Amino acid sequence: MASQTNTHIRTGQHGESTAARHLQQSGYVILQRNYRYKRAEVDIIAQKDGLLVFVEVKTRATDVYGYPEEAVSPRKEELLLTAATAYIEQQDWQYDVRFDIISVTLSTPPVIHHIEDAFH
Repeated sequence: MASQTNTHIRTGQHGESTAARHLQQSGYVILQRNYRYKRAEVDIIAQKDGLLVFVEVKTRATDVYGYPEEAVSPRKEELLLTAATAYIEQQDWQYDVRFDIISVTLSTPPVIHHIEDAFH
């Protein structure tokens, strides 16, 4: 069981690194990774053109069991919004924000699907 958990964590970390590289290549500046507020976590907080972007990364080894982005539940959205609100207040951010989902399927090469403005 422990090795299954470790594999799951490594898959997630690999997906987050892949997503961060994708964002940087697309002109985003990564401000923070794995930002935690109470029980909520934001995988990546990035900025581009005066826009603060909160990114949920979903990673799968394959798409056999569905697409990664389908795994973002309403509860996960709620936690993400809670953490984002805390970050916005902490940074005194006065400008636009957006919530994106990046799904990563770890095929060769990896398939990256960036969904901008995924929810509000």
